[in-house]
Order: sequence, then structure tokens, then C-alpha cells
Amino acid sequence: MSMLTPPGMGGKYRITGDRYPRMRRPRHRRRIILSIVASACALGLVGWGTLQLIDVFGGRGNTAQAAQDTRPCPDGTGGPAKAAPSAAKPPAPASLTVNVYNATPRSGLAKRTADELQKRGFKIGKVGNAPAAYDKKVAGTGMLLGPAAATGGALKVLATQLAGAQLKTDDRKSADLDLIIGGAFKELTAPQQSAKALALLSRPAQAPAPATTGGSAAKDGLSPPCRTCGRPRRPGPARCSGPR
Repeated sequence: MSMLTPPGMGGKYRITGDRYPRMRRPRHRRRIILSIVASACALGLVGWGTLQLIDVFGGRGNTAQAAQDTRPCPDGTGGPAKAAPSAAKPPAPASLTVNVYNATPRSGLAKRTADELQKRGFKIGKVGNAPAAYDKKVAGTGMLLGPAAATGGALKVLATQLAGAQLKTDDRKSADLDLIIGGAFKELTAPQQSAKALALLSRPAQAPAPATTGGSAAKDGLSPPCRTCGRPRRPGPARCSGPR
């Protein structure tokens, strides 16, 4: 077997055989790569920390505060106005049937009252003396009786024709209403006043406008303060800047 000396060895090693030895690359290259990666990460962290300090001390607020600023104000003024639910329209007088009873010792009141109600558009049912349970026992101007379902509509419509009448419901099955004339009755409400009261009853109730404050808030270009948290809103769409 011949003696082989690889080039560049300078006779430092003596190798026998017909193959060159397998040489390892120096390990300091891997350390350099790791050092470069660690330095880049350290520089990124330092830059991010610097931006956070500038954001805090610069007065612009952090991300959490910005998220709170976009929260709609809970008092209902921070978003588009919502239409109030429309109330049920009261029934027309022509759709109501009224029984007129006289609970006083004065004769002829039931007939005259029924005729007047008919002129005002109501349908007339029974006319006569009041039942024994109410005869000479109604001290006021009168009493209006009807089913429980008529409390919010039909009874209120009939009440516009007799001021001071007492409203009461019973367990009747029909939709007819009873007008029982009381001892203090003189006459029905004047047609002009009853028509006005009926028009107001048919008009839907409007929600009150939210109170606004002027002064320094208007001068600074800010919206009125939130009624829930008390803090001023930022310019633009009304948003609550208070805590959650």
C-alpha cells in the first residue's frame, strides 16, 4: 500500500490507504448565524418598546382606549336614531256599540244622551235604567264599563265624551260598552272639546328630545357629555369614552 498525503497538509498527517479522510467544517459559522438572528430579535424588541413609550407619553392613548372610544354610548344617543314603536291606533267611534243606562232619579237622561252619542258617530245599543247593582249608586258624572280588552282603546275613546267618568272592566264576553249616567251628570263633553281629545288620543306620542348642553363643549367641538359616564364624547359620531 502506498503512503498518501493530502495537499496542504504539509506532512502534518500521515494517512495510509487509498482514500482521503472526511473533514468537518468549522463550527464557528453556526455561531455567527445564531448571533445575527438574536441581534435582529433584540433590535425588534427595542424598537417596539420605543414606539410604545412614544404612544403613551405622546397623549394619543393606547389600543385599549381606542377600542373603548368606538363603543356606542349606552344612553341611546351614540347611534342612528331609532323610530319609536308606533302605538295601536284607537278604534273609530263608528265601530263601538254603547249601551246607555240612567242611574239617577231624573227621567229622560238615557234617551237624550244616547241621541247625542249617535250624532257623534257612536252606535247605540240598549237604552234604559241602570241595573240594580248600579242604580242610584254612581256618585260621579258617570261610569264606563267594558271588557278587559277595551281598557287601552275603546274605553278611552268613549271617555273623551264624558269628562270625569270612572273606567271599569268586567268579565263580559261581548265588545259592547256601557255608559252609566251618575248623579253628578249634567251633559256630555262639548263636541269641540271631545273632538280635540279624540284627535290627541289618535296622535302617536312623541319621545322627548334628549337634553343637550352647550358652553365649553360646543366651543371645543365636542359632543354633549354622555349621560351614563359623564365624560365628553370625541368629535365625529357620538361615542362613549367612559369605562366599560
